[in-house]
Amino acid sequence: MTEARGSAFGAWWRGVLPTEGAVVMATGILSVGLHLTRHETLSRGALALAGVLWLLLAADFGVRLLRDRTRWTAEAGTPAALTAVAATTVLGTRLSLLGWQAVAVALLVLSAVVWPVLMWDVTRRWGRRMPGGVFLVCVATQGLVVLAATLAAAESQQWLARVGVVFFCLGLALYVDAFVRFDLGCVRTGAGDQWVAGGALAISALAGAKLLAVVELGAVVHEVLRGATLVVLALDIAWYCVLLWSELRWPRPHYDVRRWATVFPMGMTSVATLSVATAAHLPWLTSPGRVLLWVAVAAWLAACAGAVRATVRGSGLLR
Repeated sequence: MTEARGSAFGAWWRGVLPTEGAVVMATGILSVGLHLTRHETLSRGALALAGVLWLLLAADFGVRLLRDRTRWTAEAGTPAALTAVAATTVLGTRLSLLGWQAVAVALLVLSAVVWPVLMWDVTRRWGRRMPGGVFLVCVATQGLVVLAATLAAAESQQWLARVGVVFFCLGLALYVDAFVRFDLGCVRTGAGDQWVAGGALAISALAGAKLLAVVELGAVVHEVLRGATLVVLALDIAWYCVLLWSELRWPRPHYDVRRWATVFPMGMTSVATLSVATAAHLPWLTSPGRVLLWVAVAAWLAACAGAVRATVRGSGLLR
């Protein structure tokens, strides 16, 4: 019996894919949103779950790097590999909000070290007509900005915010490049990761909101940053509407691990809306942000239900 269990666990472990970092991203951002809306018990529960999942995926990342370098190299060249950076920055952001600044700093350093390695592998293999995962180049970059700006506010480190402004602009440029390469047909046929087209804008808006709260670069730069943040949020909401309409027009009821890449943009849009409401002094955005948060929670529960059904059917924990 023990050998059978060990064999089953080993089979699952070998089947873990980089896309499953989106589970941590989705769960972590819901924890942030629940914290912003003062549902602290639920927020900490989601944080604990995200932390456990992150540790499992980090262990898998390290084991493959040491023992299966061929597979690690192959997977590191896919956009999905960048969920490692994005998931780490989302987790670090929530831990910083909890007051665990030393751990958050360590996660920022880890993300900053891994980011250029994965970005190089991913961008040198870029092509045309790519799926929604192509936007993860923007998500990972803006994730660094969000965590850096959060730490800048907590530790009064202006230099982090100033570096964040540079990466914020880089993230927007990467979004444009990714959009050119994105296959728009995925809006109709995608298995869930097409939502990252909007999620990348959502995390960009959150990055802008975080910078607005801490950066000191003069009134003109502040207004330009505020305007850019509002435009990016508006584009994100537009994508949200288009993608939601596509789900109704072309239903895709079957579970796929890429559905977690749907949950994350939904949660990120709610958090971005709530954060922009505060940073840009637009309180009327708070109510829509709260509504979007509970929509994201419902999507998270639906994805969990799909994962459980897949497990019962013997398809693996997250497939």
